[in-house]
Amino acid sequence: MAPFAYILGFLVTLVCCVLLLRAYRRVRNRLLLWSGLCFLGLALSNLLVFLDREVFLSVNLYPLRLAVAAIAMLVLLCGLIWEGGQ
Repeated sequence: MAPFAYILGFLVTLVCCVLLLRAYRRVRNRLLLWSGLCFLGLALSNLLVFLDREVFLSVNLYPLRLAVAAIAMLVLLCGLIWEGGQ
């Protein structure tokens, strides 16, 4: 049951990323771009959770997936600051 949850979390964040980036391409609102890039990082982080817990059992990917999620959130934070200041 856990692998299904990991894959589902990855797919949901990936679909959110695709929808946000498609909306950015249509509307050209830069906040959509920042949000889409954040969700791309979160999708990668969720993929790393699956790989860490189910595929590479002898390798600890926790620091990497935590760093990827932190960078994704930092991208969104920078986007919010950048767009809020204008």
